[in-house]
Amino acid sequence: RRSKRRQSVAIAYESGQGDGAEQGMSEPQRPRWEPRNWQQQLENIREMRRSRDAPVDQMGVQKCFDSSAAPKVMRYQALLALMLSSQTKDQVTSAAMLRLRRHGLTVDSILQLDDAALGEMIYPVGFWRSKVKYIKQTTAILKQKYGGDIPRTVEELVQLPGVGPKMAHLAMSIAWDSVSGIAVDTHVHRITNRLRWVRKETKHPEETRLALQDWLPRDLWREINCLLVGFGQQTCLPVSPRCSQCLNQDICPAAKR
Repeated sequence: RRSKRRQSVAIAYESGQGDGAEQGMSEPQRPRWEPRNWQQQLENIREMRRSRDAPVDQMGVQKCFDSSAAPKVMRYQALLALMLSSQTKDQVTSAAMLRLRRHGLTVDSILQLDDAALGEMIYPVGFWRSKVKYIKQTTAILKQKYGGDIPRTVEELVQLPGVGPKMAHLAMSIAWDSVSGIAVDTHVHRITNRLRWVRKETKHPEETRLALQDWLPRDLWREINCLLVGFGQQTCLPVSPRCSQCLNQDICPAAKR
């Protein structure tokens, strides 16, 4: 009798488990990590950036290409502006792009330029000699492989000489109007570490990008780059940040009070 009772109890228990599984029951998921006060910090940064008068707003890559050009030409110009912008102030990038556009900034016109002439036009952008080489190499690839257009995926964009992940994600957003990831440059990397928007300190922008994408709502991915770049240019400076002028001074872990 005892063995029969034990058997019936066991069967009843197993049946109960099965019913629960059929109803879609599962172990409760752990709450997703997110930084403390991040929503208030974000709103404060938006308020501080309301005038949109930072260099990135007036002379950033989105302002450097000819928006009235044919779509293929516009996308090519946007990619070149991104390549020039690396390690370069927006003012310098904007001036170089203006000189290139006056010359006629298309795939064919760049391929016809010799290296010396191209160098004169983009100087003094950062690492201009290397960028001359990368621009010529990338332009030749675009002509041969993509019919003069730029690739439609991050994976293909980062294969181009002189194009890194930040440029690729910005190119997807600016040129293709597609949000593929968060574009993390030195400003975004610095500020998100100061605010502790990463679970643990990150050393490189690409590491920061992955950490941010793990929790930041996707509908904010497009906004966050330009918002934080301008904030970094005006308030959260690399050296001697203007904490006394920042609305986040009481809720920023790195604030100098």
